[in-house]
Amino acid sequence: MGKITYKRLKGSQNMRQRLLLATLRSTPILIEDIHADDTLPGLRPHEISLLRLFEKLTDDCFIEINETGTKLKYKPGIIVGGGKLVHDCGVSRAIGYFLEPLVLLGLFARKNLSIILKGITNDSKDPSVDTFRSTTFPMLKRFGVPSEGLKLEIKSRGVSPHGGGEVHLAVPMVQHLTATIWTDEGMVKRIRGEAFTTRVNAQNGHEMIYAARGIFNCLLPDVYIASDHRNRSEAGNSSGYGISLVAETTSGCCISADTTISSPRGEEADDIEGDDKKVRAAEVGKQIASLLLEEIEKGGVVDSTHQGMLFLLCALCPKDVSKVRVGKLSPYGIETLRQIRDFLDIKFVIKPDPNTGTVILKCWGSGMQNLSRKTS
Repeated sequence: MGKITYKRLKGSQNMRQRLLLATLRSTPILIEDIHADDTLPGLRPHEISLLRLFEKLTDDCFIEINETGTKLKYKPGIIVGGGKLVHDCGVSRAIGYFLEPLVLLGLFARKNLSIILKGITNDSKDPSVDTFRSTTFPMLKRFGVPSEGLKLEIKSRGVSPHGGGEVHLAVPMVQHLTATIWTDEGMVKRIRGEAFTTRVNAQNGHEMIYAARGIFNCLLPDVYIASDHRNRSEAGNSSGYGISLVAETTSGCCISADTTISSPRGEEADDIEGDDKKVRAAEVGKQIASLLLEEIEKGGVVDSTHQGMLFLLCALCPKDVSKVRVGKLSPYGIETLRQIRDFLDIKFVIKPDPNTGTVILKCWGSGMQNLSRKTS
């Protein structure tokens, strides 16, 4: 065996995209100075959990972390996927943090992926599992991912700080993605959503729905927000409530927004940052409805939280042109474009549209293929 050449990187930023793209391109990486200037330097619990997840999905993967956790050597293995996998995501980040890389790896795995994920299903930092089901999955279908075999079931909900949620994810493997021209935003034709409550009065869910509907019904008639009240074993280990909304357009775009409020009891109160527990449910409904309207106003075929994944899908397409329209580029979207350039050598042509305030991006795909899947 020859000597392994590592791509040298510095810093803790974009750890998720770096590990994902390194795995897809089979590029060994060496990352130094990970959270080196922090009070507690080194890899965070959710970053270590992500590495362990990648280890479960691949064969012959090599991970080496120094004593302080500030230096990581990662040599990707072959993406295997498979069934009967279980992973505890911990409670420092929600399951949504792990879903984006997990879904993309599953598409290019040797076997169809079926995995149980445990942890926090809904929080205010990462996209909720509801958003993945209602918004991310329809986006994947735009790129040729079959709806058969693409599934996300919420067995139990879990909120911060102690989680306790469980979801079952299934991702079908594909031979390759399909390049797309996706610039028509369409007009909003309906609003759908789900309000959940765990270990709190179900009335909180009804208040959120009533407040959100009060805003939307002034604009369009087709509004339906379901209620999902959980208790006992299906309610996780902490109390809270939240809401996930999606606006569906005439051209098939899905624009989403979601939030979660944790309502701890007793000693849990010290683990929650901010004044989340003081926010009334009706105010949460109004705030998230207003946030969704802001996302719609920005324009684009996806909302700001989905820009990164949209750009990754475009870059992983066959050697053909993909063209998409988004609103104002989000910081996460910009960082994703930089990582795509560094790992895949793909540069997007970015052209602002002054008439609509949106941005049109165009790229030539990297030609990523799943070599383990036989052609029919």
